[in-house]
Amino acid sequence: MKIRTRSIFIIYFLGLLLIALFLLDLRIGSMSVSLRDMLGQLTGRASLSEQQELILTKFRLPRIATALMAGAALPVCGLQMQTLFRNPLAGPYVLGISSGASFGAALVVLGAGATGIVATWSLAIAAWVGAGTVMLLLLFVSFRIKDVMTILILGIMFSSGLAAIISIMQYFSQASALKSFVIWSLGSLGNVTGSQLSIMAWTIIPLLLLTLAYSKVLNGLMLGEEYARTMGVRIQRTRLIIFATTSILAGTITAFCGPIGFIGIAVPHMARFLLNRSDHRVLIPASMLTGMVVMLFSDIVSRLPGTEQILPINAVTSLIGIPVVIWLVVMNRKAQSF
Repeated sequence: MKIRTRSIFIIYFLGLLLIALFLLDLRIGSMSVSLRDMLGQLTGRASLSEQQELILTKFRLPRIATALMAGAALPVCGLQMQTLFRNPLAGPYVLGISSGASFGAALVVLGAGATGIVATWSLAIAAWVGAGTVMLLLLFVSFRIKDVMTILILGIMFSSGLAAIISIMQYFSQASALKSFVIWSLGSLGNVTGSQLSIMAWTIIPLLLLTLAYSKVLNGLMLGEEYARTMGVRIQRTRLIIFATTSILAGTITAFCGPIGFIGIAVPHMARFLLNRSDHRVLIPASMLTGMVVMLFSDIVSRLPGTEQILPINAVTSLIGIPVVIWLVVMNRKAQSF
């Protein structure tokens, strides 16, 4: 009963914190918009200037929506992979899933340099295929090699190999395509267009709902495949669903936002630590909520309030996530529970 009460309190607190960060992120920028003006616009008692309304609707709200979707999707990817591989250090960034998506995006961005055509759907599909290919390789290896640390090392090798190929592609690409790819690779939440945001929403939201529906199955899988079979879990189908959802979620975020490091691996452990629970029925929504809070906070930090400078979002999330991973490796307590 105490654990349940604590979980409700923490989720309630995270919800309030999310709302506060949402309003703060809306306000921060080159043109400050007060909370009073925003509330007046919503209630109809006051109206924003045309310039303020343009900035909010065309720039800040799409950027925040992108941050919320990335913050919800990446931790779910990491949580599913940690459960599937029974490895607390698994995640789309560490195991090379994001690198696979980056490779697919690089083929489109750098390959389209000669014609100057980079279609929205082609970028998304290329990232999905790249992420899915790496995930398939990891699944194939996991059938033959049971040592989770070996799988982790192979994932890092896949990531390094793809990074080397991307470097070669960059060396031979045109200057304009190279510039576009370098900017993309730094990570950004503010470059997502309206059509890209629609694709993200129609892709991410249904897959997150599917993951929530499979929370009981993930609980069984966490205890081992043999135990899961006794519960009636179809292991092959479950692996396929985890593979597909993880690849598409990670690929979509990477395609439109660039690589965002360590959110997928660190946030699920933050949620576990806060709630002290391993039930996926609670852990999945808690990870999504925690991820959204972390991404909004990272977005605020990346905008360096009070200055005109903007930091790459990938750098900020890495600085937040790396201490969590170091703590996880040093303490080594979570690894014992898998």
